[in-house]
Amino acid sequence: MNITRGFHNRKPRDPRLPPGQYDVGSNWPVLTAEATPTLHTEDWTFSVQGLVEEPTVWTWEQMQALPDSTYSGDIHCVTTWSRLGINFRGVSVDTLLAAARPLPSASFVLATSYTGYTTNLPLADVTGGQAWVAWEFEGEPLTRAHGGPARLLVPHLYFWKSAKWVSGLQLLDHDQPGFWEQNGYHNHGDPWLEERYQGD
Repeated sequence: MNITRGFHNRKPRDPRLPPGQYDVGSNWPVLTAEATPTLHTEDWTFSVQGLVEEPTVWTWEQMQALPDSTYSGDIHCVTTWSRLGINFRGVSVDTLLAAARPLPSASFVLATSYTGYTTNLPLADVTGGQAWVAWEFEGEPLTRAHGGPARLLVPHLYFWKSAKWVSGLQLLDHDQPGFWEQNGYHNHGDPWLEERYQGD
């Protein structure tokens, strides 16, 4: 029996890859909707505002003094690349919300960036150990191009939800679409459901 070339020794697909994604290896493509800002840690702050009992603002030094947390796993971009088995360090969003104490009416979050970029998430997608404010990647400070000094990290959703140059979270009682969500991207962005664009 002849074996057709192309089917012989075909490498199985990595089960960590969602549908329609490919492994980018050690590359990390730089994609952004706005100019890359220059932010200095001595001027950087992060706030949790809106429907909370205690609106809170942290300086860089105060943020660094919080209990740190790490993420080890994968990230997935809506443009079809994935990067597997990587490591971030920062602070869990759970820690920040514990300080601000969301009101019972809070059900959504609008993440904001120093550039004016926004993205919306259900509160349930940034709690329970699912989201971080990250400032370190693979043991090194997060670079400007990838959102440094700190970015939001929500790795179970497509990466446009992990806002670069993050400045805060606004807690709301309603869903308020952000930049890409107003420009045709899916409102939720689950890679395993291929929620890339409106209508998916």
